[in-house]
Amino acid sequence: MIRLRNRQMNHEPVPGVPPLQQDDYKLKDTSPQLGERLATTYDLVEQTYHLYVRVVKAKDLPVGSDPYVEVKLGNYRGRTRHFEKRPNPEWNQVFAFSKDRVQSSTLEVYVKDKETFGRDDYIGKVVFDLNEIPTRVPPDSPLAAQWYRLTDRRGQGEIMVAVWMGTQADEAFPEAWHSDASSAHGEGVFNVRSKVYVSPKLWYLRVNVIEAQDVISNDRSRVPDVSVKAQVGNQTLRTKISSVRTMNPLWNEDFVFVAAEPFEEHLVLTVEDRVHPSRDEVLGTLSLPLTMFEKRLDHRPVHSRWFNLEKYGLGETRFSSRLHIRVCLEGGYHVLDESTLYISDQRPTAKQLWKQPCGVLEVGILGAEGLLPMKMHDGRGSTDAYCVAKYGQKWVRTRTFLDTLNPKWNEQYTWEVYDPCTVITLGVFDNCHLGAEKSDTGRDSRIGKVRIRISTLEAHRIYTHSYPLLVLHPSGVKKMGELQLAVRFTTLSLANMVYIYAHPLLPKMHYLNPLTVNQVETLRYQAMNIVAARLGRAEPPLRKEVVEYMLDVDSHMWSMRRSKANFFRIMSLLSSLFSVSRWFNNVREWKNPITTVLVHILFLILLWYPELILPTICLYMFLIGLWNYRFRARHPPHMDPKLSWAEAVHPDELDEEFDTFPTSRPPDVVRMRYDRIRSIAGRIQTVVGDLATQGERIGSLLSWRDPRATSLFVVFCLCLAVVLYVTPVRVVALGGGLYMLRHPKFRSKLPSVPSNFFKRLPAQTDSLL
Repeated sequence: MIRLRNRQMNHEPVPGVPPLQQDDYKLKDTSPQLGERLATTYDLVEQTYHLYVRVVKAKDLPVGSDPYVEVKLGNYRGRTRHFEKRPNPEWNQVFAFSKDRVQSSTLEVYVKDKETFGRDDYIGKVVFDLNEIPTRVPPDSPLAAQWYRLTDRRGQGEIMVAVWMGTQADEAFPEAWHSDASSAHGEGVFNVRSKVYVSPKLWYLRVNVIEAQDVISNDRSRVPDVSVKAQVGNQTLRTKISSVRTMNPLWNEDFVFVAAEPFEEHLVLTVEDRVHPSRDEVLGTLSLPLTMFEKRLDHRPVHSRWFNLEKYGLGETRFSSRLHIRVCLEGGYHVLDESTLYISDQRPTAKQLWKQPCGVLEVGILGAEGLLPMKMHDGRGSTDAYCVAKYGQKWVRTRTFLDTLNPKWNEQYTWEVYDPCTVITLGVFDNCHLGAEKSDTGRDSRIGKVRIRISTLEAHRIYTHSYPLLVLHPSGVKKMGELQLAVRFTTLSLANMVYIYAHPLLPKMHYLNPLTVNQVETLRYQAMNIVAARLGRAEPPLRKEVVEYMLDVDSHMWSMRRSKANFFRIMSLLSSLFSVSRWFNNVREWKNPITTVLVHILFLILLWYPELILPTICLYMFLIGLWNYRFRARHPPHMDPKLSWAEAVHPDELDEEFDTFPTSRPPDVVRMRYDRIRSIAGRIQTVVGDLATQGERIGSLLSWRDPRATSLFVVFCLCLAVVLYVTPVRVVALGGGLYMLRHPKFRSKLPSVPSNFFKRLPAQTDSLL
């Protein structure tokens, strides 16, 4: 047992567990041919050329025809929708053919009748020579469409067409029909296009139920036991039953809900009477639109109001009870919809409170390699992959490449960065909504995910790496392929960056009037459901399973594997203390005489001049920071199966992790106990993880993982060393002691500058699966 545990702590292979190919899980440098000749907004992707054909409209077609247009280039054919009995149809549709796959010297544009579909008959056509087609490079204006006389066959009518050669920087690229997705038909055509989505604007709705007046029970012979149920959409909270039986009950309880703008739900308040331990009777209801409530930007008081309750089921207006409430929309909070470990946005809801951006993040999604087949099609495996990136309120989705294991998206996107201590998340998915013949599960399958913390990126440097896509399955960790990215973070102001590192991580309302831990987790779950529902209504929809995976919906669930990973993270930190102990023992044992003599000299100097202890420590940390600069990370951190304890996980532990919650394992008593243990263990897991995070942040002070934070810290150490050298130690001790013991009136409720700086330091949570 001891030998097995030592092997686990040292991450050595365990008998009976197949070893992993660790080289496959490492970050790889790539050398893509980035498009330097493209517009400056598209210099992080490889330059790809496309032949664009814009079919605008036609006129003077034969009466009674149902016209549509077919664009033919070699073996590729794209067609517009048809119009019934319209001689002057308008399509305004764009077709894009990849230049790399062009195997013809001519482009043919046919105008056909729907009755001739599937036959080689047509109304007329126009033929273009590819050698004569012009090239357009943005920001040039779009190419003007021209009228062309239809030739051959009946040769009646004209068609307006524009044809040009362009790159993926063209404005027509996102909305175009692509030859790479020529097999998509019907609704599947809309599901292969690239799109940009914006998360709905989320607010916290604070409801303070104060009291009620003239509450009369349906049974006039008894005084009611009254409680109030508050509901917004599918969120429901309830007050306690009034402690005193009276017709004027008092509660003064606070509720917090999540609401999305534009506000579609109402605040519904229901006054209920507990007539039986298992039954409540409704005494009155109140439905209020959220648009009528005040939007608060700080913690100033909000006026309360009285509202008349509607008598349940009777509609009486002659007499009614009243409810006293205080309601406001909180604009000073940031509504969390993602895990706090991988947060991508920390701005408050109210736009008036936003600061200026501190930088710009540009990501070129180049492509993927070696993807595994995700579904069976025509007796063989296939994958229809697309990539989703989420940062702040902006979501992007690349176009879907059909039936390929090596898609090349070459799409570039830009985000404004308001805080460098944030994380961008990119996920790769298999599109399962391209037609009935390909939809096996009805859900887009997850292929893998990559997270990049912005603060770990050096400014103005282009990172080109291939990231392994790792997913944990019931059978263990599996590499699903590699995602190739080009990333660049550009800072706008060094002074603003220093300012950000000294200020709180979240808006000040989170510290002046904080929410409880349970509230934060519950509200995050509600916010995630709202975001998923709103994005699912877009066209094409960003589906719920995609949003949940990107927002880490199951990050709070119990897992023996995660608990082990967090435990060994703490053990790794404690091993540093053991190393210091071993070093000191070696000094005592004179293993290295030179080191021992130097320690004796240092000990005598500090003993003789105790005022040099603090400045010497600061100077020593400054020198360590400079020395570690040589060994700083050259690339962003990535998913680490070893750190995540996924390389030697026991099958039973995986079965427990993939079990439903509540558990589906019989019998009922075991299920109850099992759920209770998992709930408690989940909290312990979070605490252990937080302890490990704090220790790793200390270690990152001098590791240059966040180059800006380490630069600030080592400069601070140098300045502090100089000040302590020239200032008497008694003056420093007196000032520090008086500052620590100062009266509460002179203290701010906001966190201190050192605390803000420390909370912004990166930890190894970014590398956890």
